[in-house]
Amino acid sequence: MSDKIELVCKECSRHYAPEALHVCEYCFGPLEVQYDYEQIKSTINIEEIKRGPATMWRYSKLLPVEDAAPVDLGAGFTPLVRADRLGALLGISNLFIKDDTRNPTGSFKDRVVSVSLTKARQLGFKVAACASTGNLANSVAAHAARAGMEAYIFIPYNLEKAKIVTTAVYGSNLIAVKGNYDDVNRLCAELTSEVPDWAFVNVNVRPYYAEGSKTLAFEVSEQLGFELPDHVVVPIASGSQLTKVHKGFEELKSVGLVDTVKTVRISGAQAEGCSPVATAFKSNADFVQPVKPDTIAKSLAIGNPADGFYAMETVRKTGGAIESATDAEIIDGIKLLAKTEGIFTETAGGVTIANLVKLVESGVIQKDETVVALITGHGLKTVEALESSVGPTMTIEPKLSSFLEEYSLT
Repeated sequence: MSDKIELVCKECSRHYAPEALHVCEYCFGPLEVQYDYEQIKSTINIEEIKRGPATMWRYSKLLPVEDAAPVDLGAGFTPLVRADRLGALLGISNLFIKDDTRNPTGSFKDRVVSVSLTKARQLGFKVAACASTGNLANSVAAHAARAGMEAYIFIPYNLEKAKIVTTAVYGSNLIAVKGNYDDVNRLCAELTSEVPDWAFVNVNVRPYYAEGSKTLAFEVSEQLGFELPDHVVVPIASGSQLTKVHKGFEELKSVGLVDTVKTVRISGAQAEGCSPVATAFKSNADFVQPVKPDTIAKSLAIGNPADGFYAMETVRKTGGAIESATDAEIIDGIKLLAKTEGIFTETAGGVTIANLVKLVESGVIQKDETVVALITGHGLKTVEALESSVGPTMTIEPKLSSFLEEYSLT
C-alpha cells in the first residue's frame, strides 16, 4: 500500500508520506491522497470487483488503506433506485436515487468513517474523535464501539434529539458545545495539538476520511452496468463529498473501468439558510464567504465549508450548477420523495430533492440525461422538522359509525 499512495498538497503540489497529516507544512493547503493509477490498473478488473463483498470494501484497491479485517459495519453498496414516479413528475426519463439511508447508522458517513478508522488503527491510534453535525457522530460512535476504540464526539448542543440519542447509546464520550458546528470544528482543530494521540476523523486523518465518499461514485457506476451517469446532484456541507464523488468517477476512468472520455456533470444543493457555496457560485465569486447558519438542515449547516471553494470549482469545471432551498422547500422535498418513491430522508435529502426540482425547472438538468440524486441520511434522524406539517389525517372513536361519519360514507 505504501508505494500505491502518498499525500499531495492541493495548492502547491508538495508530496508527503501517507501519515496522519492533513495540511501542507509549507503553504497550509489541504492534503489529498494520490494513487499510482498505473499500478492499480494492472491489477483491478470488473469481475474481481463483482466477486467482492457487498459493501464499499469491494473497491479496496481504490481506497487509501488495505486491511483484511477493516473497521466495518457493512457500509456501502446501497440501492440505486430507479425513480420512475418522481422522474415522471419532473419530466426526467432516467432519474435514480442513490439511497444511503440504508447504511448501518442511516447515513453516508458510515463510508468515510469505515475508511478513516481503519487507517487510524493502522497508524496506531487508540482513540477516535470528531466534530459533527450529527450523522458523523452516530457513525464514529458505532464504528469505534465495533473496533474497541474509545471515542470523543463533539457536537453543537442543539442537535436533533434522535442524533444525540443514537450517538450516546454506543457509550462514547459525547460533548455538547454551546455553539454552532463551526465553533465545534474550531475547538477540535485546536485539540489536535493537545491530544496528538487522538484520531480526529475529519481533522488529522481527514485526507483518508474524505476518500470514503468516492465509493458512492464507484457504486453508481457499477449499478448502471459500469457506465457513467450524465448528471449527479450532491448536497453540500463542507463540500468534500461533492469533490470526492467527482474524483471517484475520474478514478474509474483512470484505471480503465469506464468510458474514459465522458465527463459527469456535478451539481450541488444547499439550504438557503446556509448557502455560502451557492451564493459564491451564483455571483461568480473566486472565494466562498463564511456565513452564520440558520436552517433546519442541521447536517448541512457548515457556515465556513473547508472544501467549499473546491466544490464550486468542480461544479464549474463539469458544467453543473449550485442551487439553494428554503426551509419550506426542504420540507416539501422530503414529502415529495416519500410520497413518490417511498424513501424517507432527513432534511439534507430534502435539500437535494428541492434543488433537483429547481435544476430541472431552470434547464440545468436536461430531461434526457441519466440523473442520480444522492440521498445521504434517513428521515428518522430529523423527525422534529416534520412535526408541524404531518400527522393523523383524522382522529375518530373506535367505532365503525365514527369512521363512516367522518368520511361521509353513511
